[in-house]
Formats: sequence, structure tokens, C-alpha cells
Amino acid sequence: MTDFVLVAGAWLGSWAWDEVVPELRAAGHGAHAVSLSGLAERQGVAAGQQTHVQDVVDVVERLDLRDVVLVGHSYAGIPVGQAAERIGDRLSRVVFVDSNVPADGESFVSAWPDGRAAVEASIAANGGFWAPLAAADFEGQGLDEEQIARIVGGSTPHPGATLTEPAVLAGPLGELPVTYVKCLLDGAEPNGDVAVLLESERWRLVTMETGHWPMFSRPRELARVLLDAAAPGA
Repeated sequence: MTDFVLVAGAWLGSWAWDEVVPELRAAGHGAHAVSLSGLAERQGVAAGQQTHVQDVVDVVERLDLRDVVLVGHSYAGIPVGQAAERIGDRLSRVVFVDSNVPADGESFVSAWPDGRAAVEASIAANGGFWAPLAAADFEGQGLDEEQIARIVGGSTPHPGATLTEPAVLAGPLGELPVTYVKCLLDGAEPNGDVAVLLESERWRLVTMETGHWPMFSRPRELARVLLDAAAPGA
């Protein structure tokens, strides 16, 4: 049995996986959706980036999980990529879902130069938090009105320090066993740093014909991608 540990991106909590978790459990696997510190039901908990890394590690260790597939969506790829190093032989695979990936000494905003000023301005104007997106920002991402309303209604401000603090990696990310899921409505090609990592023989690319939030737009298809990634020999 594989244990999936699922971490959604900025502004979201464990609830984002509500339509994916049952599919994984129905296939006979464990599925553990995580709300990171400062988000969703954990609002008010102080958090920097390393707090979020430890959140993921703590779930694995507290539940004594083995054969773990860590799943990081969007921002969450940064803490998940670091946590993957720290759980040792408990790790089976990492699945990055249309996500950022960590680089040693670099932060979320340093890896996103075009949007850095806007993110930092939002953090400064919102008491140290990155304000959630508005409904209009989800257009063109394969989501219907009900799905957009669900995301907007559930989103909470994202702790700014998690976006500006640097990642800490002990070794090359390309040495981890990884499936990278590219959602094509959010761009036809992976980012340059991901493209380089995909040259590793331990990384494989999967594409989905949907937008940046596939756990809402295509939950069953995403669950199948995750199950395939966890299969022996993947």
C-alpha cells in the first residue's frame, strides 16, 4: 500500500483534495491531505518556509508512513521538494503538480521574477500575507463557476514569509524519483528550471489537458495520474 501525502498550493488547505482522496483510498491506498501552518483551519499559526517543510515531515513521521508519495501542487512543491530529502527511505516518489520546485538558497519569489514585485506588494499591503486571488483570476483554467466559487470561498491569506525565505537542499533535486505533472492550460511547457530537471533519468513528465487547479477541474483524472506515478516501475 502506498501512502499519498497531498499538499495544495498557496491559499489552500487539505480541503482542496476532497475529491481526490476518496479515489486514492478506493484503490486501496492511504491518502493524507495536509493543511500547512497559517492556512485553512490552521490560520493564526506563525509560519515561515521551513515551518511548511516541517509540517510535511511531521505528518510522515507522526503517522509512521512508509512507501510515501509526496504530492506538491503549485507553491507547495517548494516545501514538498525539501521534505522529500528529509524523510529518507520512507520516500517512494515525489509528484509535483504544475508546481514550483525548490532550489537551494532561492525562494518562491526569487524563482518568479515577473511576479515578484506584485507578490511582495501584496504581502506589504496585507499585514504580511499574500492576498487570495479573485474569481476573475481563474478564468481560462478549465474551471466552472461552481468550482471557482469553491476555491475563492475556501481560500485564506497565505503567510508571506513562506514565499520570501530561501529553500535548503542537501543534494541535487534531480536525484529524487519524480513525476512532474504539467497542466497545459496554464502554459504549454514547464518552466526552465523544471525543463532542466526533466533531463534527469529519474524524472518523468506527464501532461494534463486542464488548468492549474486539477484537483478541482479534473479530480478523477488527477487521481489516476497519481496512482500511475505510484505504480511499480513508474
